[in-house]
Amino acid sequence: MKKRGLGFYLRIYRKILAQDLKSKMSYRADFIISTIGMICTNISGFVGFWVMFRNFPSINGWSYYEMLFLYGFSLVSITPVQCLFDNNWALRGQVYSGDFIKYCFRPINMFFYYQSEVFDIKGLGQLAFGIGTIAYSWNKIGLEFSFIACFKLVVFLITASLVMIALQNAAAATCFWIQNSYYVLELTFRFKDYSKYPITIFNKAFRFIFTFIFPIAFIAYYPSLVILRPDAIPVLTWISPFIGIIFFYISYRIWMYGASKYTGTGS
Repeated sequence: MKKRGLGFYLRIYRKILAQDLKSKMSYRADFIISTIGMICTNISGFVGFWVMFRNFPSINGWSYYEMLFLYGFSLVSITPVQCLFDNNWALRGQVYSGDFIKYCFRPINMFFYYQSEVFDIKGLGQLAFGIGTIAYSWNKIGLEFSFIACFKLVVFLITASLVMIALQNAAAATCFWIQNSYYVLELTFRFKDYSKYPITIFNKAFRFIFTFIFPIAFIAYYPSLVILRPDAIPVLTWISPFIGIIFFYISYRIWMYGASKYTGTGS
């Protein structure tokens, strides 16, 4: 198969995205309701922190606005997996129905082709809410605002996103080998709820699990320290970009390996 360059895939993605958005805009009520629901869900998390900190001025040395920053950071970092990789949730159904076989015969990368078919536009509401939460807490904490700080924020948000994307890709790919793989994907996705908390509030066992087994601490906690605690940045924060890239590549290879072994339903 002829090797395709980045420009080719960007052109293809633009066309696929345009068609997907057109189809979604034909059901505007559904889009509006879904977006409102997404925003309300995020607001409930905001309110949850507010209620909790009415009784406790800090949690293990973390103030209300620092926790709010973590919450906003986690929302922004998981937005790419929500918008760009939402089709992973349909992978199991397509594998067992046999519909996935169509992706095996296209002259382009299977992973790209499959993931590009769906863009969850309502995730943009989550992105806006997360950015607003970061900006609000940033101002309240009194953090330095500079080009370098913003650059670090963007870089570590991107690499944090790669961790969440990697977890979902790997979990979704288990459907190529496990019949009831939905529960693997659901469990992995639910673990993201713990990413909005500092890992230091958990005991040693959970710190180890959330760092080295289900590395959700790299979705918000470790990357955010480069902004929140610039005078005491641990080694795991500095290596988090490499961890994000490595995890994403491994998950991609797992996904592609499973897809390459797919031969249909056999019926």
